[in-house]
Order: sequence, then C-alpha cells, then structure tokens
Amino acid sequence: MKWSSSVLFEQIKVAVRSIKGQALRTTLTVGIIGVGIMALIAMITATESLKENIKLEFSSLGTNTFTISPVRSGGIQNGRRKPPEDPIDYLEAKRFAKELEDSGIDVSASINASMTAIVSRGTERTNPNVQILGVDEQYLNVSGIPLLSGRGISKAEAEAGAQMIVIGTKIQDQLFKEWESPVGEDVLLGGTRYFIVGVLESRGSSFGISQDNQCLIPIPAARRQFSDKNRSYMLACTVSDSEFMDSYIDEATGAFRMVRGDFPGEDNSFEISQSNALVETMLSAISGITAAAVVIGLITLFGAGIGLMNIMLVSVSERTREIGTRKALGASSRAIRTQFLVEVIIIGQMGGAVGILLGLGLGNVIASFFETPFIIPWGWIAVGLTLCMITSIASGYYPARKASTLDPIDALGRT
Repeated sequence: MKWSSSVLFEQIKVAVRSIKGQALRTTLTVGIIGVGIMALIAMITATESLKENIKLEFSSLGTNTFTISPVRSGGIQNGRRKPPEDPIDYLEAKRFAKELEDSGIDVSASINASMTAIVSRGTERTNPNVQILGVDEQYLNVSGIPLLSGRGISKAEAEAGAQMIVIGTKIQDQLFKEWESPVGEDVLLGGTRYFIVGVLESRGSSFGISQDNQCLIPIPAARRQFSDKNRSYMLACTVSDSEFMDSYIDEATGAFRMVRGDFPGEDNSFEISQSNALVETMLSAISGITAAAVVIGLITLFGAGIGLMNIMLVSVSERTREIGTRKALGASSRAIRTQFLVEVIIIGQMGGAVGILLGLGLGNVIASFFETPFIIPWGWIAVGLTLCMITSIASGYYPARKASTLDPIDALGRT
C-alpha cells in the first residue's frame, strides 16, 4: 500500500497531539537528549574554535621554519633528577647567527623582556600588561608578522640598540586618536623615550594573550632597560627550500651544539621544533578532548534512549484503547507502528535542536574566554542530528512494534 503525503501529514498531526498530551514526560526526555547533544556540540565547538586559532597563529610560520629553545627542565637520568639546562644567552644567539650566515638559513633571535610594561604618551597610558619583546632586524621576516603601517627595525638600529619601537594595534588605539598616525611619534616606555617606526597588523589573541598588546624594540635596548639575566632567547630559523628541511636542521643542530659546548655523545642541551610538527602535536592533543566529548555525548544519548523507550512503552500501555479503536476502524499494523516511530523521531529531533542551540552557545562562550574565533561546526551538527535520529528509531522501534501487534479486541476490552 502506497502512502500519500496527506496520510503522512495526518500521522505527524496525531503525533504532535500525543506529544502535547504527555508534556511533562516529553520535556524530560527532550531535556535528557538535549544535554547529551549539548555536551557533544559545546566541547566540539570550543575545540574547533581553538584549532582554528592555532592554525591562524602558526600558519604565518609556514613549513620552512623551525625554532630552537632550551630543553625543558625536569626528568630523571641515571637515577638522579636531571638539572635544568642553561638558558640560551645573548652571546650564544649572536654566535649561532654568525655561524649560519652563508648556509641558506636565516636566523632571528628574540627575548621576552617584560609582560608588565606601561607605554604612555602625554596624559594617555596603557594598562601595566604590555608585552615587550627584544628582537633583531630579521624578526618580522622570519616570524611572518605583517605590518599595518611603517617599517620594522633596521639592522643598524638593531645592532646599536637604538630607541626605536614597533607597537601593536591595541596600544595604537589606547594612545592615539583614530585620525592620528603613530609612525613618527614618540612614546615613553618605562620612562625611556622611543621613536615609533611601525605598527603591527592586528592578529587577535592566542591562548588568552593578546598579540596586539605588545611592542618590539631592539635586543640591546631590551637588555639595557629590562636586563636579560637568567632569561633565555628564542631562536627562529627559516630555510630557502623546505624540501631539504632535514638537512638544514642537521646543520643547525651541529652548529648550535658547538656554540653551546655540548660534548660528543651527550644529548642536545636544546630542542628543535618545526612549526608544522608543533601544530600537529597540539591538534592531536585537542583531538583527545574531542574524542572525550563524543564519548560523553554517546553515553548521555544512551541514557536518553532508555528513557525514551520507557516513555513510549508507558504511552503504548496508556493508549491501548486508542490503538484498538484505530485497528477496529481499519488501521493496519504498519500504520500503528509508523505512528509511534514518528512520535519518537519528533521527540528526538526536538532534543537534538535544543542541544545544538545550547551547545553552540556554551561552546562559543567557552571559546570566548580564550579569545578564539566564533565557530559553527556544521559537520558535527549534522552528526548530532543523525545520532538523535538513530537513538529515536532504536529506542522507539520496540514500543512501536509492540503497539502494532496488539489485538484490537483485547485492546478495546482493557480499562
């Protein structure tokens, strides 16, 4: 027997009336399903937003870049706690760059001079949370950081430690009017006057730290004003041909072992990280959070499925006379079974819709604390709705089948 659209529409109308008649139980079931989908979508929305932020932050480095940093402290070696490695100092950074001058590797050194600096201009001043980086003339090129206006620090200025500064857009907004150009103006950094030569393009935040609330000054100026004692320099390297990256890394490793004085047979006193490998590692760690969210969502949906099946079984028990009447009037077992399946599917999709809306809101609220982009994971939304559909059909099939097999005479005889 072929069913027309009018028959299906009538089935949906009857299902909606039945759902309204069980408002409390329906609301509880929708809530249980919604919580499961909300947990799934919220966690995935937050992690997908974090992934996008990581990709944006590291995309500028490209696949032809690697960084050198000291080995992280801690660990046990030969039954004893391994002492922390010495930081990479200024002279080591300079010697390393000189060793690789003609190797096809561009080296940039930088140091985090302060995280609590204040920049002022006249009566205007920033909060005491400006990050100050001491950099060389290669920093912007190697790091792939674009400029909004002006220029970077020149080689002569970097070597002489001239009081030149490149500021972030947040500092520009705090100290200058919209119609004013910062380039060519002076600012005070901790009482020392600096001449603005450029403004960094806005890059948002990374892991809660604003990339627009920072200033770049020459390394000698940073050492003079903030000191670099017991602080480690970060070395970033770019190569001309990423196809031979391994060879370049081997060459850099050998050169820096000599600079650091690592003896033959000893482990490196430093770590080399490729930007793309670091991104893959971080994304892999975040994928574990996504997997946990999926497991939590599936467990909650399983519980919701049991609740939904219980509600439908109770519904069948309470509506035996209705089922008997419909069968006596000619309704087929298929029509009865379809009727109950339509009901559970509607309830399941209602729960899915509620869960998706709450999950998107909660997930982006969580992401906003890390100042990451707003994300709508369309693929996972489709997965969530599909899971709701599967849960609904799996939970409702047995009650629907039970209803369709009721004998009309027995059903009408029940009170």
